[in-house]
Amino acid sequence: MTVKHRVETTLAPPPLPQFSQGVRKGPLLQVAGQVGVDPATGEYVGDDVGAQTTQVLKNIDAILQAGGATFDDVISIRVYLRDSADFAAMNAAYDAFVPERTPSGVLPARTTVVVGFAVPQIAVEIDALAVPAV
Repeated sequence: MTVKHRVETTLAPPPLPQFSQGVRKGPLLQVAGQVGVDPATGEYVGDDVGAQTTQVLKNIDAILQAGGATFDDVISIRVYLRDSADFAAMNAAYDAFVPERTPSGVLPARTTVVVGFAVPQIAVEIDALAVPAV
């Protein structure tokens, strides 16, 4: 039987008590939805979706590394946007971050949806599913 392991790092914001930053079971690593909080300050990096997207991806990268993975191991990313008008800025920040961390050249599959957030400072939330080498 494969054991499920909690993945944690201080290089990403601490999770709420109801969930883990990431969970690894066998070859799968699921990174929980991350928001644009700087783990060093505990503050949102601003209302700008581009800056928040970059911070979110840094947080995901830290959790992936804590779970023994890299962005090249990510097979799926889900992006949740506060406003459809933010798509271009989010996409530009994503394009500046993800491809250079994916040396295989095979980018993750991605879904982007527009949602409402209970916390008004959140412009974007992203989660990731990775399959790191065992």
